[in-house]
Amino acid sequence: MSERHLNIKSLVMYYRTLRGEVKAVDDVSFSLPKGETIAVIGESGCGKSSLAKSIIRLLPRNVSVYKGAVLFNGLNLMDLDEETFTKEIRWTKITYVPQAALNSLNPIIKIGDQMIEPLLLHQKMSKGEALERAAKTLKAVGVNEAFLHHYPFELSGGMKQRVIIAMSLLTNPELMILDEPTSSLDVLTQANIMNLLKNIKRELKISMIFITHDVSLSSELADKVAVMYAGQVVEFSDAETFYKNPLHPYSQKLMESVPTLRTDKKLGFISGSPPSLLDPPKGCRFADRCPFIFEKCIKDPPIMHLNEGFYAKCWLYEKE
Repeated sequence: MSERHLNIKSLVMYYRTLRGEVKAVDDVSFSLPKGETIAVIGESGCGKSSLAKSIIRLLPRNVSVYKGAVLFNGLNLMDLDEETFTKEIRWTKITYVPQAALNSLNPIIKIGDQMIEPLLLHQKMSKGEALERAAKTLKAVGVNEAFLHHYPFELSGGMKQRVIIAMSLLTNPELMILDEPTSSLDVLTQANIMNLLKNIKRELKISMIFITHDVSLSSELADKVAVMYAGQVVEFSDAETFYKNPLHPYSQKLMESVPTLRTDKKLGFISGSPPSLLDPPKGCRFADRCPFIFEKCIKDPPIMHLNEGFYAKCWLYEKE
């Protein structure tokens, strides 16, 4: 079995707001083998980005609850103080491509000066050495090294995205977290970025957490799939099994909504609206929208472990 170098156990992260506590990440558990990619999919607002920020500890000031275990190569990152985590983990072993990455570059600082910052801070390189590595990394992601001396507004959207990805590769990380890395891009540029990510995965053997609401896009990169709904992972499975035979009713409805090129199928949809994370339902959080609802769904279903460490959070699998 592959070495599992990331284990998330009972991770919880709530936000404090004027309207109450938002249960953005609510008892999430999964594991990621080394060199593999897990796609985290689900509707907007289900907690995918909050999960990413919880792992890399980019937490807003209004966090009210943050607990659980994030085991990385056997080390519980939750036990590290902020200074140690910043020096040894964030932007060294774990990097992050944020949502709306095209807006992450400072418009008044040249690309090269922005890229080399983690090398100067974390690896104590000289500016010359850092610029040389930045040039090689830019070239590796398909951007001419001359753009080191340009400002972000001189680059197209696709090139900015490649620069952000290059920045996340500079320190030779073991894990990349990509939060909607192809959002706001046209279809052709999106395809090019996906091809770039597949090359990075194949050649550098980097583990990835790929967050997206696009189910069809996730299938291009995923080895494992985690389906999030209302702050919880309701299904965790390997990609081959998931895309052919999803288990959770929510997963099944997601797959029914994806059009196909080679088969003629009637597209499905999910009725209703996602529950508020301020006050999620007491029982199964998908019950009000589920076509298979029955009496037991008024209770919160536990994780039903199936084979190979995969699971579904649904009463339908209680006997199995």
